[in-house]
Amino acid sequence: QVPLVENGGGLVQPGGSLRLSCTASGIWFSINVMGWYRQAAGKEREMVASITSDGSTNYADFVKGRFTATRDNAKNAVYLQMHSLKPEDTAVYYCNANGRRTWGGSYVDVWGQGTLIHVSS
Repeated sequence: QVPLVENGGGLVQPGGSLRLSCTASGIWFSINVMGWYRQAAGKEREMVASITSDGSTNYADFVKGRFTATRDNAKNAVYLQMHSLKPEDTAVYYCNANGRRTWGGSYVDVWGQGTLIHVSS
């Protein structure tokens, strides 16, 4: 079972918008942080945005003012609204979650399968 299921990638023109969604599957006692990372071809994976269970957000400088992360705790879901997309935003975007499956259990870090965003005219 894939722990995180992502949707919303695809081809978009420069200046366009896309919305990614990610839902954590299975049973979770709590999910502390959910976030988005990306990996462009030939580059290392980098953090894009993260959001805690109380809604506190953190963004990479290269997306500030363009991307917005939101979360639905009841659905164990996180979203990434992206505007003003640039060719350099082209990458595989991965969802990440850190939380506990059971009360008293260890924190686990899980990843989605990744979704490709290609920004091109």
